[in-house]
Amino acid sequence: MPFFETGTGRLHYELDGPEQAPVLVLSNSLGTTMSMWLPQLPALSEHFRVLRYDTRGHGLSDVSPGPYTIAQLGGDVISLLDGLKIARAHFCGLSMGGMTGMWLGVHTPTRIDRLVLCNTSAAIGVPEIWNTRITKVKQEGMESIVESVLERWFTADFLSHAPAQVERVRKMLQETSAEGYIANCAAVRDMDQRSQIASITTPTLVIAGRHDKATPPEHGELISRAIKGSRYVELNAAHLSNWEVAQAFTQTLLDFLLNKPAGH
Repeated sequence: MPFFETGTGRLHYELDGPEQAPVLVLSNSLGTTMSMWLPQLPALSEHFRVLRYDTRGHGLSDVSPGPYTIAQLGGDVISLLDGLKIARAHFCGLSMGGMTGMWLGVHTPTRIDRLVLCNTSAAIGVPEIWNTRITKVKQEGMESIVESVLERWFTADFLSHAPAQVERVRKMLQETSAEGYIANCAAVRDMDQRSQIASITTPTLVIAGRHDKATPPEHGELISRAIKGSRYVELNAAHLSNWEVAQAFTQTLLDFLLNKPAGH
């Protein structure tokens, strides 16, 4: 199981797919691990050298002292690419991963070929919301927020009809380090990229979930309007659209990354 030392902590990563294929980086949401991309991995690894990693404070990556910033999380991606001698890559991030993606698009455009921003926001919630969540996790642990998070992440229909899949995501949340979760909550709380994302020139796809309560479709629409020439797709899902409508998500992603016209 490979690790990369960033200088301020180790990142756990995995590479799948043909060694000579274009690299696609996948970045997880707050409270999950690289395993959140398992529904997409078989199809994506046919076409790409897929680089998944556990965001700092998650999974098997180190929980370095917080609070973190989105710039720090973006810097981790660049450090990982540098360490693996990858000059350029496609990047796909969901939720907090998408926030990292926006930072990369603004600050390191020469490193990103195509950018996919899924179920994300350029600024999300007032600080009080995040501070309340931080306090709750600090005092009561991750278990105290798991059910409310799942209710935001999935539609009621998916929660009742796909218990095995929901259970896998629940386990990721339960096993997330409380300290790491809190440090990443601070990064999301303190982020506002609304005035910066108009500078993104990388070809960009924005994916939103029609029933997403965490990052509603209007957040995705705002991002898409700001990034000139971007493609906007709304899927029939809540927040974790790559799980809830895995096939539609994967196809949308492949169409964009393989440069197929929309609705081909």
